[in-house]
Amino acid sequence: MTNIQLFLKNILLKRIVVSFFFSTIIFFNSFTQENSLLDTLKKANNSNQVDVLITYAKKYLGTPYRSAGTTPSGFDCSGFISFVFSNFGIPLVHSSYGMAEFGETVKLADIRPGDLMFFKGRNVNSSRIGHVAMVVDVKEDGIYFIHSSSSNGVIINNFKTSKYYIARYVTTKRLDFGQKFQKK
Repeated sequence: MTNIQLFLKNILLKRIVVSFFFSTIIFFNSFTQENSLLDTLKKANNSNQVDVLITYAKKYLGTPYRSAGTTPSGFDCSGFISFVFSNFGIPLVHSSYGMAEFGETVKLADIRPGDLMFFKGRNVNSSRIGHVAMVVDVKEDGIYFIHSSSSNGVIINNFKTSKYYIARYVTTKRLDFGQKFQKK
């Protein structure tokens, strides 16, 4: 069974359990609570998808950097993020600048795993987005993100301790996994 088939089977089973749970809750609760329950269930489902996505991304730690690379033989930053998401049926453009056009903007204080962080490229004086990374963990000591670095390939960095990325930070976006992320 492929990773995608396992992922889809897992989602189907979770949806059945969630549907049963949701039906039971609705039966015992008033309709005014329905929207908050729906939001909670949606976040839980997205959280499970994000965990699988992050685990998959971590398989490629140590993969070398390759300009315009989109395969496990070598990735550039957007090629890596695009590759990871595409393996779960979520097509993203192969451009950090293009990826930044999608999703909901998130404040640094509200970042969570699965969010995409966008940075200026090597030229800190440019305002153009030139790098993308995916948040894999948020702890007291920092925001950890996975990305393909031109100097180290696929690695995990701590945003809080990296002057390089702090100086180049532009924005963070949260993707809705039901949304299509292909540039029009």
